[in-house]
Amino acid sequence: MKKTNLTGHRLLKILVFAVITPTIISCSQFTKETKQANGKTPEFKGKIALDIRDSKADWSAYTPKSAPKGSPNILFVLYDDTGLGAWSPYGGSIKMPTLEKLAENGLTYTQWHTTALCSPTRSTLQTGRNHHLNGMAAITETADGFPGANGRMSARVTPLAKILQDNGYSTFWIGKNHNVPEQDVASGGSKKQWPLQMGWDRFYGFIGGETNQWYPDLIEDNHFIEAPATPEEGYHLSKDLADHALEMIRDQQATNPSKPWYLWFNPGANHAPHHAPKEYIAKYKGQFDQGYDVYREWITQRMIEKGILPEGTVNTPMNPMRADMAAPIDNVRPWDSLNADEKKLFARMAEVYAGFSEYTDVQVGRIVDYLEESGQLDNTLIMYAADNGASGEGTPNGSVNENKFFNGYPDELSENMKYLEVLGGPETYEHFPTGWASAFSAPFKMFKRYSQYAGGTNDPLIISWPKGIKAKGEVRQQYHHSVDIVPTLLELIGLEMPKVYNGVEQEPLSGVSMAYTFDAKPTDPTRKEVQYFAMLGSRGIWKDGWKAAAIHAPLSGKGHFDQDDWELYHVDVDRSESKDLAKEHPEKLQELIAAWFVEAEKNNVLPLDDRSAAEIIAIERPSQEPARDRYVYYPNTAPVPEGVAVNVRGRSYKILANVELTDNASGVIFAHGSRFGGHSLFIKNNKLYYVYNFLGIKPEQVFESSINLAAGKYTVGMEFIREKTGENGESVGRTKLYINQELVAEGSMKTQPAKFTLSGDGLCIAYDSGDAVSELYPSPSKFSGGTIDLVGVTVEGTPYRDLEAEAKRVMMSQ
Repeated sequence: MKKTNLTGHRLLKILVFAVITPTIISCSQFTKETKQANGKTPEFKGKIALDIRDSKADWSAYTPKSAPKGSPNILFVLYDDTGLGAWSPYGGSIKMPTLEKLAENGLTYTQWHTTALCSPTRSTLQTGRNHHLNGMAAITETADGFPGANGRMSARVTPLAKILQDNGYSTFWIGKNHNVPEQDVASGGSKKQWPLQMGWDRFYGFIGGETNQWYPDLIEDNHFIEAPATPEEGYHLSKDLADHALEMIRDQQATNPSKPWYLWFNPGANHAPHHAPKEYIAKYKGQFDQGYDVYREWITQRMIEKGILPEGTVNTPMNPMRADMAAPIDNVRPWDSLNADEKKLFARMAEVYAGFSEYTDVQVGRIVDYLEESGQLDNTLIMYAADNGASGEGTPNGSVNENKFFNGYPDELSENMKYLEVLGGPETYEHFPTGWASAFSAPFKMFKRYSQYAGGTNDPLIISWPKGIKAKGEVRQQYHHSVDIVPTLLELIGLEMPKVYNGVEQEPLSGVSMAYTFDAKPTDPTRKEVQYFAMLGSRGIWKDGWKAAAIHAPLSGKGHFDQDDWELYHVDVDRSESKDLAKEHPEKLQELIAAWFVEAEKNNVLPLDDRSAAEIIAIERPSQEPARDRYVYYPNTAPVPEGVAVNVRGRSYKILANVELTDNASGVIFAHGSRFGGHSLFIKNNKLYYVYNFLGIKPEQVFESSINLAAGKYTVGMEFIREKTGENGESVGRTKLYINQELVAEGSMKTQPAKFTLSGDGLCIAYDSGDAVSELYPSPSKFSGGTIDLVGVTVEGTPYRDLEAEAKRVMMSQ
């Protein structure tokens, strides 16, 4: 009441003053009074009197800002997992027709670098700060309680999208995100780190590190949705993403054509699972039959011929890591050591990868074609890049179903060969072997995750802007990094990153603008001076054309960083980092090591963490939801992501549902997972079924009721009683199927040690989203012929956890 009286008293004072004194109240007087009242009223520059006829309006404080005159549209296309030796503009075998056109009309960069991993690179492209300043030391699933590794971008690193949004741009994010903490990827989770809260007007894509390209886990803006079509209807995620990108731009142009826009297009390509239409895979038939050893030598020479690499560049070994430091899963099996079936399978995997990449590029081409047709292309700045080197997560043997590897289950060649003709289709969840990661990252050492070597960090970047770049089809050799993109865009638009944003002091930008390169000569010196690298225990630093690299494998668990040996390379003359000069120039090496520690201090890099993936995954992370033993779910809600769903791994559990059935009721009651691993409770032909699909291995474990279900009310469900651990970490026990209190089926069963899905295919009630768990029904098999009251899931006791299997799933699905 006191506050109300005071406000009323002040209002009365203003009105009385106006009546007694017919002169108009000055802006400064009014502003002073209202600022005292709420502290936030914008400055008003008009006139206020008792009568509006004697007053003058002022819209200046209420009119949204317009972008600087002539500001370009921005299209940033960001692929995953692509080394310098993959794409045709760089000399590679993978045809990229859209990218080739952009390169012919723009600039091809040969020394553009990233952090060596997905989430960290994407964070730098959002904020222009180094990944540790963003709290993104590695992927979000490995977050730790330190400033540089907490997995949440703070208010001190405001994203570029917010600045553009504040200054008259429309902002659209399409495709992959992977900058949201895993525990927040839920309908009821915090949305603070979701795209719409980070400066993006619209979002359509997936939040996690990867998704099934045929049956994706989709989010539109702030909510989960189902894919608009099926593979049988011609669906593929790359096409869907391009459709939505075009829709967003067209919608914006229909209402606000004078506004520039920023579209960040992040397809699932080239991240596993490698999925592509058959006709695109067929285009590459036989092109990789000579193997990755030969390809690596061939592409290095091709890049020299095209001027991507300087004359004299030497190819580095495919297995360059010292024996005592090498991680077995990152080794490359020499092509001539493979048998005939392995060569056939591995070559086919490369064909799928190539087809996936080209098909996605063609979808990007649809966007570029529309821009040209609509007259927008001339003033659209297009950047086309990749977030890290090619992925070595396929292990030396590759896989047609990565989920087996992530669950620590043997992946047999004879079983894999059964899928040879359908590789890349919905039947597989494929990843090629490390040999192709090495080949597509030629001529450099190693690949993704290895931040000290260019194989993990030196990535493609092509920039085209017809109105702003005079040079056409030229190469640029200046050394740059992903943190340099934001400063570049700000300079080109004519904006600055504020020192204080919403009352919060900002971290300075870590990068430098690359805009000078547009008019530079190909070999003019770079304006960048230093860039550190650090990822999962690996580390290095580039400074003034020299590179120091610590000999330390990521996730090695070896520690003792103070005992690391360091290598030294003169990158200006030895692009592939082939000749270690540490002994010849010890003073230069010490200079760079000291510089690394200076950068580490500035950027919150310490402590270094090379713990095994299992140790990192076991970290207790804060969650808004406490652990519990009983979960209740209701029908027709959005899929519950596996990261926050009930965890039945390695423990006994029960699933019970209260249902009321009419005649011929059918469909899914409970489902979690996909054809590559999951379980489902459903009704078919008046029988109750429970199916546990163990890693997609046939036959499925099926429990069918011995009696029919008539119309009526029931409690139906199942119980798994865990008895022991199998030889590959699986849980072994007995399953019982119940209708009310009656036991209607029973038998032995085994369950997966790690998660059901790599792509997050969530827990569903009254339907099965995406790829169906069981071959006994199609997706979505919505429940019909009755009602489901609720489904309860009970887990008891301390679960057995195969941390290694859990860790493999997380670390290899980056």
